Amino acid sequence: MRVVVFCHSLVSDWNHGNAHFLRGICGELLARGHDVQVLEPDDAWSRIHLVAEHGEAALRGFAKAYPCLSSSRYDLATLDLERVLEGADLVLVHEWNDHALVRRIGQHRARHPHYRLFFHDTHHRSVTEPQAMAGYDLREYDGVLAFGNVIRDLYQRHGWARHAWTWHEAADVRMFHPHPAVPREGDLVWIGNWGDGEREAELSEFLLQPVHDLQLKARIHGVRYPQHALARLRAAGVQYRGWLPNYEAPAVFGGFATTVHVPRGPYVQALPGIPTIRMFEALACGIALVSAPWDDAEGLFTPGEDYLVARDGAQMRGHLRDLLNDPERAAALTARGRRTILARHTCAHRVDELLSIHSQLSNATSPYAESASRPVNQ
Repeated sequence: MRVVVFCHSLVSDWNHGNAHFLRGICGELLARGHDVQVLEPDDAWSRIHLVAEHGEAALRGFAKAYPCLSSSRYDLATLDLERVLEGADLVLVHEWNDHALVRRIGQHRARHPHYRLFFHDTHHRSVTEPQAMAGYDLREYDGVLAFGNVIRDLYQRHGWARHAWTWHEAADVRMFHPHPAVPREGDLVWIGNWGDGEREAELSEFLLQPVHDLQLKARIHGVRYPQHALARLRAAGVQYRGWLPNYEAPAVFGGFATTVHVPRGPYVQALPGIPTIRMFEALACGIALVSAPWDDAEGLFTPGEDYLVARDGAQMRGHLRDLLNDPERAAALTARGRRTILARHTCAHRVDELLSIHSQLSNATSPYAESASRPVNQ
């Protein structure tokens, strides 16, 4: 099968977590013998920032880590969709794409109905920026693959798309697995971006203050940390190491005893049931994880068994202290969490789901589009 993916960037994960899942999906499709072509715009801000800060060596690092993956750059003004989509069987268009591109691909599909066309939404903009999302012309798309039920339901409620399915993110377990031979470097590591301050209070309560109070040896990786944030890290005694290529995260997790999950405000308040992809990846790597409060409304995990939940900063301190002082309990927690990932939440599972949707939609006699897909009311 020929698969074409349009995304913001595959080669850069600088402030661009969507690249994580897409790399795993593309790698899994390739491993199964499918032909995969990925396209990203010439002006992708993630790649531009990455090269500006770390040079072309960062792109070469991606190519070395993922020798089977590559992408082609395009200029929207000169993009030849007739050539790019010739012979395509499945086309996946990520939501972080230009409205004009999304519309043009839909128009192409109207003229060439031989392939299946999906819009892939892995962001909170359907809640925080509904006007921007309503501006996407999805009339000729088969439907939306949403990374949580609440996003799926919004597309249905607003009539933004013909059909909508839940398609959760997952861990690329070819890349994300335990590294037991890595020497222990510290007590806690957190990999995440500061962003626009939407979880500043949560990071203080569930990460910085516990590290300070317990005097942990801790490290943080990420980008977009303003000066006041760096000052807070120094005051808490945290070592800041800047951007970390996502493919290096498994070895970094291997050097620390614990990590934490601190979801952004929009996810906790408006998008219950959707964790960050870092949670899937950390559990796949076998590191003990303690999460700030979030509602696992879709039953992805078993809180208290796959990971621990801290309702406040005091409980976070207690959980971290217990895990660091009780290696057997920590080992049991990490083993359970990794088993859950391997059983339910790998990119192989998600490719199975994707191909099942494609296959059943392509079967004219299948009731799938009217039942399993939960179609939008027309």
